[in-house]
Amino acid sequence: MKRIVPVNSSREFSSFIDFPHDLYQNDKNYVPELFIAQKDMLTPGKHPFHEHSQVQLFLAYDENKITGRIAAIFNTNYNAFVGETAGFFGFFDTIKDQETVDLLLNAAISWVKEKGAQSIMGPVNLSTNETCGLLIDGFDRPPMAMMAYNAPYYQQLLENAGLAKKTDLLAYEINTATASDRSIKMIDALENRLQRSGITIRQVNLKDFKNEVVKIREVYNKAWDKNLGFVPMTEKEFDYLAKDLKMVLDPRFCLVAEKDNKLVGFILGIPDINQILIKIKKGRLLPTGIFKLLFGKKNITRLRVLTLGVLEGYRKMGIEACLYGRVIKNTEGTKITGGECSWMLEENYLMNHAIEQINGKLYKKYRLYEKAI
Repeated sequence: MKRIVPVNSSREFSSFIDFPHDLYQNDKNYVPELFIAQKDMLTPGKHPFHEHSQVQLFLAYDENKITGRIAAIFNTNYNAFVGETAGFFGFFDTIKDQETVDLLLNAAISWVKEKGAQSIMGPVNLSTNETCGLLIDGFDRPPMAMMAYNAPYYQQLLENAGLAKKTDLLAYEINTATASDRSIKMIDALENRLQRSGITIRQVNLKDFKNEVVKIREVYNKAWDKNLGFVPMTEKEFDYLAKDLKMVLDPRFCLVAEKDNKLVGFILGIPDINQILIKIKKGRLLPTGIFKLLFGKKNITRLRVLTLGVLEGYRKMGIEACLYGRVIKNTEGTKITGGECSWMLEENYLMNHAIEQINGKLYKKYRLYEKAI
């Protein structure tokens, strides 16, 4: 007998977080999320998302065996920002069974509909500011840090359930050995040209990190405000993310563009921590996972450029190319051999073209789905 259970107890909560570990135990490309990080993200009072929005977790059972999970999400800030009444689903994982998927989605749809939602979109964990999208192409390698992973059969199951494509999110691979050296060779000339316009490029100042975060948040919330699915991050949400990222941040790969002491753009690249997490069983740091995390950082060979933003009015000046080129150049003398630029909206032709110009190759594709309810 298949059934859906709202997660209410601490035991169910732990089972919700752990379900993917069992589902993907034989998948060499699966990367377990850190248990403590997932627990905090989904706990009201721990993650600031819950201060303005609501989340309900569900588990699917077949008799006494868990067969799937889903989070129903009502993002009040998103709806206020875009003027819609949408619900979301995320933290979606399932066995290959249509009935299980239908039950999970129906539970999520019923819950967001009670909140007034007229459509549902996903997967997002918890919003597009965190991990989002369903992997639909590029299953041959593990995901990079903060990117989604799922089995190939998810796509057909979701589409069978009546969900349709909203947009695709693209991931480009760049190898430092084959990256176009045109942008690298032109960096000095580009920076000199920008300096004549009063624009300078520098590394983020970790000694003044708190103030840097305030400036970067302002650019982040303005630079992406017209992007599909985007919702500005609150001060507390951005600080929460920044605190986590600071633990792996290398200032050589986090650069800002300034004019008259005002930030007008930035790029953030982080070491691919997934190269370590993939070795940490069930995402538990204790008793040995913490050592793998601490001692593995120095051997990371890939970088994920997860954010590049330039304020409107400063685009097409060469800032984007300069930021990309400087990050690539700064990998010289390190163990970094390449990485990923992700994710990019498929309709963001300007940025996608910029990545292709430095020999970035499209190698993974993710999809956001939606359904009227």
